[in-house]
Amino acid sequence: MTNTPIQRDSFIERDARRRALALLDPGTFRELVDPFDRLSSPWLPRQGIVAQADDGVVVARGTLDSQPAVVLAIEGAFQGGSMGEVSGAKIAGALELAVDDNRRGIPTRAVIVFETGGVRLQEANLGLAAIAEIHASIHALRTFGPVIGISAGVVGCFGGMSIAAGMCSYLLVTREARLGLNGPSVIEQEAGVEEYDSRDRPFIWGLTGGQQRKATGLVDACLDDDTTAIRAQVLAWLRADAPTPQRSEQIEYYLERLMHVDVTNQPSPEDVRVLYAAARAGDPS
Repeated sequence: MTNTPIQRDSFIERDARRRALALLDPGTFRELVDPFDRLSSPWLPRQGIVAQADDGVVVARGTLDSQPAVVLAIEGAFQGGSMGEVSGAKIAGALELAVDDNRRGIPTRAVIVFETGGVRLQEANLGLAAIAEIHASIHALRTFGPVIGISAGVVGCFGGMSIAAGMCSYLLVTREARLGLNGPSVIEQEAGVEEYDSRDRPFIWGLTGGQQRKATGLVDACLDDDTTAIRAQVLAWLRADAPTPQRSEQIEYYLERLMHVDVTNQPSPEDVRVLYAAARAGDPS
């Protein structure tokens, strides 16, 4: 008897363009502002950094489940998926066009694939302004239907773009993904290695990894790294209404959870899970 190897179509191993291609209905992929348009960052070459023709963001129009859709995929291999003036404007502009479509009666949906460390330090203020526009566009678009976020790995999703992910109607991660406002190296730099050791991978994934984020209710699904399963979940959410209230609207709930964190001790992953489990059970302690 021979063992048949498991066939797996990895989503993580795809680059941004192939992720967008895999999510959209077959034969409908059409890239907007593609690399041949040569729209790259004007600021990186001035700092001795080679720019990329698409500035690390793929904007793809097509259909999902035969409905108009736009997929925005961030390329983590370019500058850690960081957001600058051009890359941020591409995402914000595409979301704004989707909002315009919906206002004109064309129900255009959006999926954002997050693979980003947040704002690009070389373009800090410009990147922050673009991320703010992305936040506003997600907020406007989700009034018409669910906005879907995906964070698969390898970079994860941090900084201002983690706020964008949190604003999505539904958020999907893999076990390999990480989601947090500040990256491990930033926390270690600011608070010291005693507070957060960026080399302690089990500790980092225990607090910010996909399984932990699902266990604490900060994401809606944690799936295996399988393209077919991820696409199926996206389609299921697009067929459903957006949740009410949406996660980013539950301000009092999350503030109340933070009030119960013991800041005198480093919480373990189990401590965090217990904290959220108690809240879901109706126990404020």
